Amino acid sequence: MLRDRFDQPIGDGFVHHGTDVETQWQEPVPYLTPNDRFFVRNHTAPPRIDARSWRLLVSGDGVIGDTTYSLADLRAFTSRTVDRALECTGNGRRLFGEQQGAPRPGTQWGLGAIGVARWTGVPLATVLRHAALRDDAVQVTAVGLDDPYVEEGVNHGRVRRPLPIAKALDDVLVAWAMNGEPLPLDHGYPVRLVVPGFYGTYWVKHLSEITVVDELFAGFWMGTAYRIPDTMGACVPPGTAPKSTVPIGRFNVRSFITSHADAATLPLNRETLVRGIAFDGGAGITEVLFSADGGRSWRTAQLGKDLGNYSFREWTLPFTPTAAGPLEWKVRATNRLGESQPLEPLWNPPGYMRNVVETVKVNVAA
Repeated sequence: MLRDRFDQPIGDGFVHHGTDVETQWQEPVPYLTPNDRFFVRNHTAPPRIDARSWRLLVSGDGVIGDTTYSLADLRAFTSRTVDRALECTGNGRRLFGEQQGAPRPGTQWGLGAIGVARWTGVPLATVLRHAALRDDAVQVTAVGLDDPYVEEGVNHGRVRRPLPIAKALDDVLVAWAMNGEPLPLDHGYPVRLVVPGFYGTYWVKHLSEITVVDELFAGFWMGTAYRIPDTMGACVPPGTAPKSTVPIGRFNVRSFITSHADAATLPLNRETLVRGIAFDGGAGITEVLFSADGGRSWRTAQLGKDLGNYSFREWTLPFTPTAAGPLEWKVRATNRLGESQPLEPLWNPPGYMRNVVETVKVNVAA
């Protein structure tokens, strides 16, 4: 078992991307992803922290004064335990090259940079109100204790992503446990943010400081990093720089086929059960459509139990191939807002927020 710089053992259950690792899905996909199977994305090496001396500072113009909390202080508040999906912004980036012929730079994730865990902590709203939140607060910025991020010799400081005050006061969690265990080092020990429905860059790990501001934050981590074209694909073909960009935010609607991989072989005239998952940024999945002929016709899949708007929604569909040869399967989800997956990819230079209708090619044996 390799350990590299990871806290958890890194073995055959992952696809390796240098210092990042991707969950390798196995059927059936578990509702909760175990800690030792959960994907890992680190901008820099995780710090070694003594939880006994660790402190969280809440400061800034958006609170009356500075307040410091120990881990025991946070645990003294009324805690919550919630099931929430965490997805990397670049999940599926490799497929821009493999399926669309437009490879994107960065970690070449397949579809395994996502998982659902059971997180325990205190609502960020509880902490902010205890710290005497001011009425004119507009954003909350979290900072961790991981090393500053250096790119091409330029030090961009520690990762930080500002949250609108409305989101910070809604359902964000300051979490110290993952699936009933203390946070592993690679997942934010001793405390991290859990930001339901938002991409992983907002889920700051190794939390050390929360700054509440009364004006919009415009540093590198908001003004330059993790941005997409404000048209997300319209009139922005591969190789063309977008005229303007906006920050990433909530998850797109997505769905995957998990029961069959590319190049799977199916027996002729024998029923097989196609399975998968669907999710979105919090509205909830209402429909999943499946196509066995490359999108020319569609059938409605059976949705599994609704386990909450921020979790996976399982789906199934029985399929019996009646002719030998290759098939191109596709799956498309829709949420309660009527948002669905596009048939063409929404291209953007960094390969973020991919949610095109995914394709799995199978073969029916003669």
